[in-house]
Amino acid sequence: MIYVALLRGINVGGKNKINMKELTKSFERVGMEKVITYINSGNIIFEHSNLNKEEIIAILEEVIYEDFSLEIKVLLRNINDCAAIIEALPTHWENDKEMKSDVMFLWDEIDDESVLDELVVKPDIETVLYVPGALLWSVARAHQPQSGLAKLASKKLYKKMTIRNVNSTRKIYSMMEEINKN
Repeated sequence: MIYVALLRGINVGGKNKINMKELTKSFERVGMEKVITYINSGNIIFEHSNLNKEEIIAILEEVIYEDFSLEIKVLLRNINDCAAIIEALPTHWENDKEMKSDVMFLWDEIDDESVLDELVVKPDIETVLYVPGALLWSVARAHQPQSGLAKLASKKLYKKMTIRNVNSTRKIYSMMEEINKN
């Protein structure tokens, strides 16, 4: 099975620094195969076939702690999970000068449509959709400061998700598909 491990809060503002080449070696050492990374923000794509999701997460969190002395939460999605998210993502959503569009990957303990009830959404300026595994959010850049989700970082919920923009999410999925072909 092809997976992506999304690490929360690494290489942000000079904190929790992890070298991606070293991280790749760490993943390979604990049995992950075809390991590749995308950009420097903790997106690691790999193949593994013997263990379940919880076992893989435990192994990855442990190797990150052992090799980098960091307690980093790992969010794991398989290629089928990501395919469903990509399918639900409106094709016209972009992350560019005009539009800010993100995928907020949810930890399993909050992965439910009811998570929308905890958010302040302003439907006149932003769109927020739930899909199993993630929230999809889009707003015109001109309205971003007024967005209800602009205040998300101050909520407890924020620590139970990791965010990637739609461009990165699409690229990660295409890389997963590429590994799956080989």
